[in-house]
Amino acid sequence: MARTAATQAVAKATRTPSASKRAASKQAASTREAPAASPPPLAERLGDALAQLRAAASTSHRDGLARYAIPTERAFGVPMASIQGIAKRLGRDRELAEALWGSGWYEARLLASYLDDPAQVSAAQMDRWGRQFDNWAVCDTVCFALFDRSPHAWRKIGQWAGRRDEYLKRAAFALLASKTVHDKAAPDQAFLHGLELIEAGAGDERNFVKKAVNWALRSIGKRNAVLHAAALAAAKRLAASEDAAPRWVGKDALRELNSAAVVARVTAKAARVPARKAAAKAPRTRK
Repeated sequence: MARTAATQAVAKATRTPSASKRAASKQAASTREAPAASPPPLAERLGDALAQLRAAASTSHRDGLARYAIPTERAFGVPMASIQGIAKRLGRDRELAEALWGSGWYEARLLASYLDDPAQVSAAQMDRWGRQFDNWAVCDTVCFALFDRSPHAWRKIGQWAGRRDEYLKRAAFALLASKTVHDKAAPDQAFLHGLELIEAGAGDERNFVKKAVNWALRSIGKRNAVLHAAALAAAKRLAASEDAAPRWVGKDALRELNSAAVVARVTAKAARVPARKAAAKAPRTRK
């Protein structure tokens, strides 16, 4: 009889969870069912982001911006490393990025380019922000950190390369240069077309345009051996021009593309391609 009672007690204990286990299970279920906490209101997030920028600013850095042709009327004076650190702390926030852009502050617009989601950037947004570029630093940062990863980037390169607006035209070639770094899957043909745009745009004498044209030409030439040869040919044609702007673009690009460092780099890349192809075709042995 005692054994029977003991057996029943053991069986009951096995079937019925302890009070602590029941409490833990209930707490876990409650945690799973709890909705995600809503972010603070946009006005609060914007105020916090601007406060972080102001806290990281210095008068000396702000005064130094003018030496690089960056307007200081709407600038705090925040180093780029600090802006990137704030972006890392805040994380992706498309709504906040738009609000920061709308604030008009120089550093807020740089920060916006790191917070926005390139996959969600629309062609209309690119045009709207592009029309508001008022210095080369905002133009280049937005293109390099955000726009070049947008699905609309290649189309905008073609469209903006023919625009008259100085910074929007610069953006076309800043985007093209950025693509050489970030778009690993782009075919050579896309960049060969880019070289056509470069030769067509090299006659623009405006400083911020011709420097971006030159940047794009040098960047394409460093991507691989095929594009290096094509960029060298384009640079030689431009260097032979009777006009000053394309001649400068071509000669400056030739100096870098013919340098020992660049030649070694593209040669090494070319040597790695057959090795990767051979490795891909080699039969895999089972262990």
